Amino acid sequence: MKIFITGGTGFIGSHLSGQLLQKGHFVVSAGMRPVNGGLRHSNLKYISADTTKKGPWQQELKDIDAVINLAGRSIFRRWDEKYKKSIYESRILTTRNLVEALPSGREITLCSTSAAGYYGNRGDDILTESEPSGSDFLAVVCRDWEEEAFKAKEKGVRVVATRFGVVLGKGGGALGKMIPAIRFFAGGPVGNGRQWFPWIHIEDLISAMLFVFDNKVVSGPLNFTAPGSIRNADLVKAIAAVLHRPSFMPAPAFLIRILLGEFGSSILASQRVMPERLLKFGFSFKYPDINSAVSNIVEK
Repeated sequence: MKIFITGGTGFIGSHLSGQLLQKGHFVVSAGMRPVNGGLRHSNLKYISADTTKKGPWQQELKDIDAVINLAGRSIFRRWDEKYKKSIYESRILTTRNLVEALPSGREITLCSTSAAGYYGNRGDDILTESEPSGSDFLAVVCRDWEEEAFKAKEKGVRVVATRFGVVLGKGGGALGKMIPAIRFFAGGPVGNGRQWFPWIHIEDLISAMLFVFDNKVVSGPLNFTAPGSIRNADLVKAIAAVLHRPSFMPAPAFLIRILLGEFGSSILASQRVMPERLLKFGFSFKYPDINSAVSNIVEK
């Protein structure tokens, strides 16, 4: 297959590209960097492009078999109104431009990223794909993001909205920041630690994406989260246990809100997300529980 990836040079995009190339696919990776500083492969083409703007990069979609849409400004910093606009537009405009450029009447799969933030702050509610969206900023971003992607159905495109949990993996993702803090005795739960924490191991995310490509009956929203729901405090304990460190340095909720503002509130949100549809379609997780996932990542 010829697969187009937006955000292809990021943590998730680079892992996905590597696996797809190993399986013999041709990958077109689009990113903001002037040159691709990572993977080198005869079946990899890199395009430097701002995908929020129409341009020559859209021509690559005329003979594509699948699209993985990962592009979007990072949410992991303090937000002001200007940056919130950037978070929103980087996702909405990229997706709109992708859908516009896709040809009609061809067998194409669009896997467009969304996030567990779609559901908002929901306490102890068990969140399957049938639950409605929340109303906070990130929930609105995810809702509008998915709406843009599903417009591709009008062209006969098979659309899957992949609602990612926090991606855990070696060399990046959330653990890239948490492990050093805990290793140097400065880690602990966020707030009271009782909020539910949706997560997925990078290997399971890649396997789930390949599963979607191989199973043509799969479409619609999918929670890309591990079935082993955990609370924030349990995640910290699991990391600390593998590192043989304590986890006694909590980050008080009031301090997080002061330092990070609205983004701080999103960190404290509780989302007990379950991958109901992935499991019903027959997908099997390699790392369904946090202990096996953390052990694999830290030991690597």
